[in-house]
Amino acid sequence: MPMGRYLIFVLALSLVVVIHAEAQSTQTIRGRVIDEVDNTPLVGVNIVVVGAKNTIGATTDTEGYYRIEDVPIGRQTLKVTYIGYEDQIISNIMVTAGKEVVLNFGLIESVRQLTEVEIIADTKDDKTATNNDMAIVSARSFNVEDTKRYAGALGDPSRMAANFAGVVGGNDSRNDIVVRGNSPTGMLWQLEGLNIPNPNHFGALVSTGGPVSMLNNNNLDKSDFMTSAFPAQYGNATAGVFDIKLRDGNNQKKEFVGQVGFNGFEFGAEGPLSKNSKASYIVNYRYSTLGVFQALGIEFGTGSNTPLYQDLNFKVSLPTGQKSKVTVFGLGGNSEVDLLGSEADLEEDGDLYGSENQDSYPRYKTRIGGVTFESSVLANTFLKVTAGYSSTSEYFHSDSLVRNSEDEVIEKYRRAAGDFSTEKFSLNFHTRTKFDAKNSLTTGLTADALLFELFNQDIYANLNRDTVRIDIKDKTVLYQFFTSWKHRFSNKLSLNTGIHGQYYNLNKQFALEPRISLQYAFNGYRSLSVGYGLHNQIQNITTSFVQTKSSTDEILLTNKYLDYSTSNHFVLTYDWNISDNLRLKAEAYYQQLRNIPVEQRPSSFSALNTGSSFAPSDEDSLINKGTGRNIGLELTLERFFNDGYYFLITSSLFDSEYKGSDRVRRNTAFNTQFVLNILGGREWKLSNAGRFFSFNVKVTTIGGKYLTPIDVERSQQLGRTEYLENEAFSEKQNAYFRTDLKLSYRKEYVKSTLEISLDLQNIFNTKNIFSQSYNPRTNTVVTQYQQSFFPVPYVRFTF
Repeated sequence: MPMGRYLIFVLALSLVVVIHAEAQSTQTIRGRVIDEVDNTPLVGVNIVVVGAKNTIGATTDTEGYYRIEDVPIGRQTLKVTYIGYEDQIISNIMVTAGKEVVLNFGLIESVRQLTEVEIIADTKDDKTATNNDMAIVSARSFNVEDTKRYAGALGDPSRMAANFAGVVGGNDSRNDIVVRGNSPTGMLWQLEGLNIPNPNHFGALVSTGGPVSMLNNNNLDKSDFMTSAFPAQYGNATAGVFDIKLRDGNNQKKEFVGQVGFNGFEFGAEGPLSKNSKASYIVNYRYSTLGVFQALGIEFGTGSNTPLYQDLNFKVSLPTGQKSKVTVFGLGGNSEVDLLGSEADLEEDGDLYGSENQDSYPRYKTRIGGVTFESSVLANTFLKVTAGYSSTSEYFHSDSLVRNSEDEVIEKYRRAAGDFSTEKFSLNFHTRTKFDAKNSLTTGLTADALLFELFNQDIYANLNRDTVRIDIKDKTVLYQFFTSWKHRFSNKLSLNTGIHGQYYNLNKQFALEPRISLQYAFNGYRSLSVGYGLHNQIQNITTSFVQTKSSTDEILLTNKYLDYSTSNHFVLTYDWNISDNLRLKAEAYYQQLRNIPVEQRPSSFSALNTGSSFAPSDEDSLINKGTGRNIGLELTLERFFNDGYYFLITSSLFDSEYKGSDRVRRNTAFNTQFVLNILGGREWKLSNAGRFFSFNVKVTTIGGKYLTPIDVERSQQLGRTEYLENEAFSEKQNAYFRTDLKLSYRKEYVKSTLEISLDLQNIFNTKNIFSQSYNPRTNTVVTQYQQSFFPVPYVRFTF
């Protein structure tokens, strides 16, 4: 078995890495504390390690820095106190021998009347509190430990987020996510404040996901994920937001990490740029595991269908004074694969990775980079300016295969070709002023200038003709601005209001979007929040330039002047911190969608059902007359990691419907109606020699997808899949069920840490239906299934 050989290889590698040495029992925690609103350093903040045998702690210096030495190895909790500011508890900090813990955070100034005796606990004790304090509904934070801990997450932020309430993975082989029944195209990705293109390998221009993330979790800092009614600073999205932050490198000590897993061979380094400054760097590089084996001539059963990819993540931080710094950051990746139907095993069931009737050759490149200057320019004002550049390149062609009666390929002819290239120049200006403990104002401006060259055609080489779907070279700019005001009436009641505006010069469209949220804390443990947001999103650039021909063969761009798609979000949230480590959260939401592109002729097509594949939509003559509606209830019961175990139970009941130009109400492609995730884990300390073993499990069940029936007779006539469009998304499939199991071992040495894990995905090998299509070779309808049982080993060594 090819995978068995791979497992043997990884286990052998882990044995080589093991170093016989005594375990180190302590490590250092250090970092910086600032005012969360205006980013000024706080002097004299007390930080104490909770539960230590002897009192261990530190106080911040004149620049806000602290350093706590001799912290015991294992999971630790910090308590942070400062006069005039709300206390903060930071729990579940993983302290290992191989890496110092660098922990930077902000404190919120307390709103306290002179007559008050008690300061009410703040959401900073909420372990899911976001970086953005304006996000008080449908939002939570995550960090690198979250992406590593959950079974099946594979260190991927998107796959991790699929465990949260209201979120469904669109496809086992990709990390597209469906938020509250919305298309994955409604997602916004931000990196260090920049609006960025799809940050995934094999990430098509028409999607927001891909099989493998280019974001290396070794570089991630605490980041935010939002699913509805997001604050005014986020625009051009109708479904959700990933606001990704990259951490600074260690500016006092050089550290390294090497790891290998199914996703790739990785090596990372971080440290100070010089001994006499606080400047730092962090960089991580990865190359696909199967690509390495192929280069070495080692065969693992993938044949020519070997995915080759590599990526680089980096950040350089350069302090320019006590209250300002410059950072340079970026990521980039290349990916390619040859999907050869000519070498397919015709006895196997259909899969997710290609067609037995075609040879396909996709190639992708993505580059993202930026420079940021941030400074506390006045006593209570923080300024951040970011300039960025990003580019994408997507080239593909495919050949149709002609077989003889013995199923041997006797001829190939070109079937399709495409070449999509984009460049984006971005400028982001962001400022925040704290007038007092109760009031703060945030404003910002963003300009994204997009240059693009798009070409896509269907080729009928056997008939000596073709159809050009897109052929354009052009440019456009999206301007956005926002202002947000936060008013804290008291420690119990706070109001966030704001307005977002955007102007798209391609079709001269302008929109103003009000945002508002209100939160009331009954006591230190319960709160009730409401939120509303109006959100608009431009159409994908490939949709805007789909071309057709008039009766006189004149090329027409019938989609170019499509308006924004518009969404109204309404959210009600109840949050109950039952204890220090147990939380219950319930959210009810209603989302109304309008101005959705549909066809002029009566049909079931809607842009709400696109965005979960590699292929662009080539419908022309679209108009903004479609509608949609998402309504649902979500529950989350979470026990945060403490005393060696955790669990997370999320459930969602929802309904997602739409109307095309035929005005018939239908299920969307993403209306699975329910999802239940049950996750849990336990960690044991095996001895005093720094050895730990952990067990993590995930069980997921999702309502069956609605598929469109295949028109078998017409498919047989035309030799390709044809659907009964008037019955779109009417056939409900069986419910999805999958169980993942992750086993991990960690060993602490004197100045290094070894981690070994085995992620067993779909351990019961459940066959979950993904899609159906017509196979002209067999003249039958075939079913494509989601991922089968798949073991993913992993070895990581930090030193």
